[in-house]
Amino acid sequence: MIRLQNLTLQRGPQRLLEDAELTLHAGQKAGLIGANGAGKSSLFALLRGELSPDSGDCQLPADWRIAHMRQEVDTLERVAVDYVLDGDIRLRQVQHGLAAAEAAHDGAAQARLHAELDSADGYTADARARKLLAGLGFSNEQMDRQVGSFSGGWRMRLNLAQALMCPSDLLLLDEPTNHLDLDAILWLEDWLKSYPGTLLLISHDRDFLDAVVDHIAHVEQRKLTLYRGGYSAFERARAERLAQQQQAFDKQQAQRAHMEKFIARFKAQATKARQAQSRIKALERMEELSAAHVDSPFDFSFREADKISSPLLDLAEGRLGYGEKTVLEKVKLGLAPGARIGLLGPNGAGKSTLIKTLAGELEPLGGRLVRGENLVVGYFAQHQLDSLDDKASPLLHLQRLAPTEREQTLRDFLGGFDFRGPRCDEPVLNFSGGEKARLALALIAWGKPNLLLLDEPTNHLDLEMRLALTLALQDFAGAVLVVSHDRHLLKSTTDEFLLVADGRVQEFEGDLEDYARWLVDYRARQTPASSAAPAVDKTDKRAQRQAAAALRQQLAPHKREAEKLEKELGVLHARLASLETRLGDAAIYEVARKDELRDLLAEQAKLKVREGELEEAWMAALEHLESLEQQLAQVD
Repeated sequence: MIRLQNLTLQRGPQRLLEDAELTLHAGQKAGLIGANGAGKSSLFALLRGELSPDSGDCQLPADWRIAHMRQEVDTLERVAVDYVLDGDIRLRQVQHGLAAAEAAHDGAAQARLHAELDSADGYTADARARKLLAGLGFSNEQMDRQVGSFSGGWRMRLNLAQALMCPSDLLLLDEPTNHLDLDAILWLEDWLKSYPGTLLLISHDRDFLDAVVDHIAHVEQRKLTLYRGGYSAFERARAERLAQQQQAFDKQQAQRAHMEKFIARFKAQATKARQAQSRIKALERMEELSAAHVDSPFDFSFREADKISSPLLDLAEGRLGYGEKTVLEKVKLGLAPGARIGLLGPNGAGKSTLIKTLAGELEPLGGRLVRGENLVVGYFAQHQLDSLDDKASPLLHLQRLAPTEREQTLRDFLGGFDFRGPRCDEPVLNFSGGEKARLALALIAWGKPNLLLLDEPTNHLDLEMRLALTLALQDFAGAVLVVSHDRHLLKSTTDEFLLVADGRVQEFEGDLEDYARWLVDYRARQTPASSAAPAVDKTDKRAQRQAAAALRQQLAPHKREAEKLEKELGVLHARLASLETRLGDAAIYEVARKDELRDLLAEQAKLKVREGELEEAWMAALEHLESLEQQLAQVD
């Protein structure tokens, strides 16, 4: 187990942890959350042995193998698949020893090393590495390219694959989803769910945390508090504690009123039943949990546009792409005020191409694109962070947009994005990726857009800023078109989806759970039998049998878990039905029985919460079971 006792950790003059306590048992999966600068990455460095406690103890088993996701790449000439294989250090040692034994014609050493290679699953290593890369979005051609040919984001994917390739007892992942699209995140979720070791995960993606971890370790006020359950359970527990404080209660009530107003407006307008229900559930959950964020430093809105056109933009028979390369054909899209659209689709299918065309960064190769007379676009993309003036401060950036505005007005506006006091006047050169993203969003919000085109707006943003952005988008009166791997943002701010795939853009009837299932089918269709042949050549029959046996071993506990959850749901449904029968009795509402009524309603509310948790867990278990069964079918 991992045990921190009376731990004090300091970096320079800043004390990060003081008399902190934490116990994690082997096999537990915990999310590590807290404000930027609270000490999460330093705690990882401590567990890796790169830092020592200033006082107290940090204990973990001496024989544990620790794997972590590196943040730098130093071997640019390595081929991608070899770079991933380098993550298994023992495998590489055995391979190098075997090569030396063969060169020396040492038969005894060769026999011993071949046995070690077999015990290290060395004969299936190449196939396993390629499977990891495929899950993270690499094509077969990319797997054999040099590391130096990839962009920074794709190099981070290689570092993640390398960490997953390393056999480990403790896996430390720092923001693994930052450079992933939704497809890769869904794949990574499944991989981590079946990871047998102890997992400690830093992430700002609440849905990812809910899907993967069973505990949350919260760093706050130099202490560590461990909560049972995922991020949603943490929010509930923290909300209950903070709601006892009067100043927290006041802000919570204001947020509840805000959410009730928005849910009412959405219910009146939504036409897509499945996505509507998913979104309303998300909003109602946010209302319930809003108290957990009373101390958020962010509070902003998009300034209302002076004028608006309807439609804002209309694209007909669009042919979109780069130069001579066509990516999308026959695209028909009209955007009216109030539209809330999420773009779904596999990596490289053309989502960014569509947004760049609508934003005016790319010209259509064909078709007709008509922009409304009063169209004002707010366009956010990651490459725009690099276009910020490194030498200018947030205040100067805003003054360039509004040279006649009072300085105090601009400072007040920037304060909503947590640029306060001296931070308003610091050059962007010193800013983190998250701070640059907040500044880019502030500049867009100031510009009074009536159409927001957002390409992965939550990258580098922490949980509090993501919530503030969600609330601001819900109040926004114009149209929103968004690409995001943050499922909570999509569920909370969109009411319809468009699917970008196979060179087309079409309406997607369903919610994000349906999309996850669609992706499984899509990947199966994209893997022709011919492409699987090389893997078979590289893997002997024994390795195939071992892989199939391993998958069957994984199937059994997942089947039992799904059956257990289904049985528990059945018992809970019976209890709810009994409760509802009692609540249907008119006599229960008599004044003399008010205490009994109150207890029944409280129990009903508690069971409803548990019902939602069980349904989510059951669906996740079924989806993972289906994925394993498909893998087994392919191996067999």
